[in-house]
Amino acid sequence: MKKTALIMAGGRGERFWPKSRKSLPKQFLSLTDDGKTMIQLTVERILPLVKMEDIYISTNRDYKELVRQQLPEIPEENILCEPVGRNTAPCIGLGAVHMRKKYGDAVMYVLPSDHLIKYTSIFLSTLTDAGEVAEQGENLVTLGITPDCPETGYGYIKFIPNRMLGRAFEVDRFVEKPDLETAKEYVASEQYLWNSGMFIWKVSTILKNLETYLPETYQGLNRIADAIGTEEEELVLEKEFSAFQSESIDYGIMEKAKNIYILSGSFGWDDVGSWLAVGRIKKSNEFGNVINGNAVTVDTQNCIIQGGKKLIATVGIEDIIVVDTEDALLICDKDSAGNIKKVLENLKICNRTEYL
Repeated sequence: MKKTALIMAGGRGERFWPKSRKSLPKQFLSLTDDGKTMIQLTVERILPLVKMEDIYISTNRDYKELVRQQLPEIPEENILCEPVGRNTAPCIGLGAVHMRKKYGDAVMYVLPSDHLIKYTSIFLSTLTDAGEVAEQGENLVTLGITPDCPETGYGYIKFIPNRMLGRAFEVDRFVEKPDLETAKEYVASEQYLWNSGMFIWKVSTILKNLETYLPETYQGLNRIADAIGTEEEELVLEKEFSAFQSESIDYGIMEKAKNIYILSGSFGWDDVGSWLAVGRIKKSNEFGNVINGNAVTVDTQNCIIQGGKKLIATVGIEDIIVVDTEDALLICDKDSAGNIKKVLENLKICNRTEYL
């Protein structure tokens, strides 16, 4: 069966402010030493399984030119521009109806554009196995990450150990981000995996589930599909997509559907959720500091310092994030990295949109 991929690239990356901005969000930034952006790495990673002409990018209309610049080999008709953000269920549905129009049916890999994978060969092997499970029936398949700590920032998926299809476990239930004690229980049970937000299914399977669980969205997607390739396509997309209810694929489909399977992944996954990820991705010096740019440090330990040509000097600090750009400077305790979005909330309230 034809293999396709939908790469979701419409997010704002607000916890990576001030580098990540409305005009240049996280997925279009380079956070690794090879100089490639996150979306470029995502496409490169999937290429052994999916041909370039069968890769679709779902993004915000404002980012079409960024996609074209960074991924010039992606066919322009494969860049799907959402007129407004409506979360992952409509996003995935839009990709699915485009694929149905072109291929009839296909295996569909759904991948976020802002994850990093350390062991590509293991990742591709896991995706291949997931695709085989998806092809066997009307199965919805996801990848879970084997937890190495009681993380409270991720959702979890409970699987049934003795019920398998190939290498995949049948899913018992999805659970929200837990508190620390609950997370410890999940990890100790060895029956929970982190929810990676990666999915594999046939186009026909996900559309059937959209019809069952989100029927109004499904009907709107069909109206969009009927207009693909016509002069009315943009008008219909604007009207129908804007009317969709904002719904995540987890809540809208995965928490309700049947025939859900999960494969355990140990391929060096990082969701790069905040500046703390830079400390995991890049090598630190002998003092535990991760430094990019022109910096001098004195009595500085376990800090993340990201700058440019301007000299950054630090003295006597520990566990601090410093990010300097042309028009904004962030200084943040590592323990508060998850609250960087509150800065953007304040900027919006004060109508200081030039910094967003």
